[in-house]
Amino acid sequence: MTQVFFDIMAATVVIGALGVVLVRNVVYAALFLIMSLMGVAGVYLLLSVEFLALVQVLIYGGAVTVLVLFALMLTRVPELKEKLDGDQRPFAAVAALVLLGAFAAMIDQTKWPRDIHQVTVVPFNTIGQALFNQWAVPFEIASGVLLVALVGAIVISMQEEGER
Repeated sequence: MTQVFFDIMAATVVIGALGVVLVRNVVYAALFLIMSLMGVAGVYLLLSVEFLALVQVLIYGGAVTVLVLFALMLTRVPELKEKLDGDQRPFAAVAALVLLGAFAAMIDQTKWPRDIHQVTVVPFNTIGQALFNQWAVPFEIASGVLLVALVGAIVISMQEEGER
């Protein structure tokens, strides 16, 4: 039964990733990205790592996708009439297939270890204490950098609207 759920989640991830690459509309690509990231969260749930699944949904599925959409909407690149990829698609497809074959051969030739070590489970309060004690300063610096980037994007967007 677990194999069936894993196959469903793997198909969700692959279909979502293909949708991100192949769809021309940015909003649809973001929805496919969310679909792919939710599939990864499903794989985390199958591995009984509920905390990582929750972080995957909240941070990547929500915040990062909204940030990407926000950045794309603020850039307002005008639609180009001509195709940008032109004759490159067949060459890109061949290169992708060659890389896929090379990766498949490497995976097939790798000697994977057979012994599986039991992973120790860390309680949530230990993670929280480490985040707010040991990693408090880097966490606050990262949040400050994101805040400055957000304010800068808003200022740039307002200046562009004022020029029109």
